[in-house]
Amino acid sequence: MALEKITMPQLGESVTEGTISQWLVAPGDHVNKYDALAEVLTDKVTAEIPSSFTGTIKELIAVEDETLDVGAVICMIETEGGSESAESSAEEVAPKPEPAATTPKKASVKQSAATGRFSPAVLTLAAEHGIDLGNVSGTGRDGRITRKDVLAYVENGAPIAPKPEVSEPKAAPQQQPSAPMPTSQVGDREIPVDGIRKAIAKHMVSSKHEIPHAWMMVEADATGLVRHRDALKNKFKAEEGYSLTYFAFFVKAVAQALKEYPILNSTWAGDKIIERADINISIAVATDNHLFVPVIKHADEKSIKGIAREITELAAKARAGKLTQDDMSGGTFTVNSTGSFGSVQSMGIINHPQAAILQVESIVKRPVVIDDMIAIRNMVNLCLSIDHRILDGLVAGRFLSKVKENIETITKENTPIY
Repeated sequence: MALEKITMPQLGESVTEGTISQWLVAPGDHVNKYDALAEVLTDKVTAEIPSSFTGTIKELIAVEDETLDVGAVICMIETEGGSESAESSAEEVAPKPEPAATTPKKASVKQSAATGRFSPAVLTLAAEHGIDLGNVSGTGRDGRITRKDVLAYVENGAPIAPKPEVSEPKAAPQQQPSAPMPTSQVGDREIPVDGIRKAIAKHMVSSKHEIPHAWMMVEADATGLVRHRDALKNKFKAEEGYSLTYFAFFVKAVAQALKEYPILNSTWAGDKIIERADINISIAVATDNHLFVPVIKHADEKSIKGIAREITELAAKARAGKLTQDDMSGGTFTVNSTGSFGSVQSMGIINHPQAAILQVESIVKRPVVIDDMIAIRNMVNLCLSIDHRILDGLVAGRFLSKVKENIETITKENTPIY
């Protein structure tokens, strides 16, 4: 018999951690290789973790709702045919306390009052900061201590390493009081925050915290687009079985502009900017309670018909809860159809780690001056949020002008659908 480790997989290029939303197995269950062990949430997708071995579940190390780094051990499986004993394998999983005479660079974990079971991630983090886990309050299931609890303890004034005793006691450092959490009043309705909403919230906070946002807007005359689409929509729907939406034209116009201004199709990477070769357009799809951002791969190479088909298919999968990791990965620029809700002006939060997001607002009939005469035209606002580390107003303005030009030149004669 041998004990094997199952670790948190990396479910996406920029994903560094995942949250166990639900265990699908229990200790003692027999599983085959590739059987699903747990559902895991990241800021991009919900996925299942498959077993890498055939055997019996020995221990679930991570608990539900616990967030762990990629590579952290989440459970142990006992397999047949190995020479390693279960006892010795289990010892390898749990970090051993260091002897007192060893180098003081890494303090051992004190467990004087903390007699519960801890995940390897919690033990490692506690060891790095010299924390007695008996002093940490757990917020996980049954009061179990999670990585977030340890990090919160560190942020609130825990020592980085054990302090030597001094003859004169010193006053404890005063901590900044945290803002009190809102409480419910009589008649209020409390709505539990599920795993997907938590992941969305975390991703949005990370984006706003890390990316210095800047914003600009132009208006475009979409009269030619409206006429061209409206003349085709009924025949198209009858022949293809799905709708020819305005949004498909906008996505195509943006993809064409990104070919001319590829710096908008970039990612900030600390000491460098990565300009992506592929133009993969993320589109925002809202359900009743959640927001998903699936991706149209190689949008610049697709026809308007092809883009319309992918929009329909991805939206249907999102609303049915059937989006895959591949559907959600690889996006390089986001286009959001806020106009579908009647919005005429908005400022989008950039889909980290992309460099920009374009909000396409409602197409509204407005009086416009053309050749010193007033005409009624179909106008649309295009609102662009940019990462100011990568982009400045000049290039962003030129990109928006190109998108505007692409939209305003759409006609039956020069804009093929197929």
